[in-house]
Amino acid sequence: MSSRITNTFEKLQSEGRQALIPYITAGFPFAAITPALMHGMVEGGADVIELGVPFSDPMADGPVIQKAGDRAIANGVNLKQVIAYVREFRQKNQTTPVVLMGYANPVERYDQLNGVDAFVNDAAEAGVDGVLIVDYPPEECQEFAAKLRARNMDLIFLLAPTSTDERMQQVAAVASGYVYYVSLKGVTGSGALDTAAVEAMLPRIRQHVKIPVGVGFGIRDAQTAQTLSRFSDAIIIGSKIIQLLEDQPHEKVIPLTIDFLRGVRKAMDA
Repeated sequence: MSSRITNTFEKLQSEGRQALIPYITAGFPFAAITPALMHGMVEGGADVIELGVPFSDPMADGPVIQKAGDRAIANGVNLKQVIAYVREFRQKNQTTPVVLMGYANPVERYDQLNGVDAFVNDAAEAGVDGVLIVDYPPEECQEFAAKLRARNMDLIFLLAPTSTDERMQQVAAVASGYVYYVSLKGVTGSGALDTAAVEAMLPRIRQHVKIPVGVGFGIRDAQTAQTLSRFSDAIIIGSKIIQLLEDQPHEKVIPLTIDFLRGVRKAMDA
């Protein structure tokens, strides 16, 4: 049985469109807003939602997402809460894929507290479709990937400008759903994005990786999203959304998100 992520990409491909994948840290900017914000993202044009699991030491994330994670942790949000948000989102939306993005520590702690495979089982039951664990290397993930696939979930990996052909092959062997290409060296939200370098890299990745390739890190506006969507399968935007929302009052969070994503979606479809 194919996953919700695969079905979404197949549908988009048949329409000649690329996926828009916004990222938000769960529990940010307010603890209880996440499910409603996810619905807002879909209204704005999101095809897949990446939900960040707050963690105290997120080594791949820049200051913007680190701060969002700290705020979510201060709001009392942990992995159990994140899974509950997905469950709540699924009460009204059965179609939009949700990917949990985070680090090994909260997942392993979850299993320590709740029993072997508790994370995989609880995530599947809540309606999670994919998992991206930044610090899980592909060569140690066969078993974890198999457990996820058995529950119709995909294991998603990052590739970077520094990734070798060998690394791409290792990722291709275990990844499903899509692969997330980190478009620049450094952390999330980093500086200038070289779209030509991304364009040159994607054919190399596609020699090894046969599933869709999304591009993220450093995409800040509709114009860049439009340029990159010409040669990628998905556009992933995180830090920019977090920045947009970090000082907003509760009532403005969802309208601002919808408005921003609509602009990006419109540019991608143009």
